[in-house]
Amino acid sequence: MERLVAKGAEADLYLTEWNGLKAIKKVRNKKKYRHPELDRQLTRTRTNHEADIIHRAKKHGVATPLLYSVDNENGVIVMEYIDGIKIRDLVDQLDEGERYRLFRRIGYFSGQLHKGGIIHGDLTTSNIIKSGERIVFIDFGLSEVNFEVEKRGVDLNLMNRMLTSTHYKYQEELLAAFKKGYRASMGDEADEALERMDEVSKRGRYIEKN
Repeated sequence: MERLVAKGAEADLYLTEWNGLKAIKKVRNKKKYRHPELDRQLTRTRTNHEADIIHRAKKHGVATPLLYSVDNENGVIVMEYIDGIKIRDLVDQLDEGERYRLFRRIGYFSGQLHKGGIIHGDLTTSNIIKSGERIVFIDFGLSEVNFEVEKRGVDLNLMNRMLTSTHYKYQEELLAAFKKGYRASMGDEADEALERMDEVSKRGRYIEKN
């Protein structure tokens, strides 16, 4: 028996089973305003792209859900159900040391994504799950392969904005831990990306004021 667990603009998520295993089925939504053939082409391309990115992330040491089935024609991906808690909901349950260690690891794995040319596209604490000792990154629907510093800076700014808005009580300590892990992963490339994050943030604040 399938159950709708999340409804989004681009896709809906269902809790289901796959060969006796608890699973998540992601179904891309058809866009009625698009020509049907164009919609089919985009669905095929984006579904295949998301599956490829998930595999690419694994190759760079980042935990992502196992893929059980990919149906490019219908825009359906069936993947492992991650039994855990989203970082967004976990932060307030941790002490200072636990938060620091957690966000250092998140920063490190975010760096591994960027080193591998993966821009997540929605890098927030809503899309990272702690499952036992694993840190699992989910929802690569907006991701792309890109090594540009600007793209990295935008990705990092998404995380910084999440820390500022949702985890504001711990923003400074979480960002410091994240940066430490990111630098450990990215090495010499880290500072340029983090500086670009600050520039993107400043541009955003300027636009809001004007």
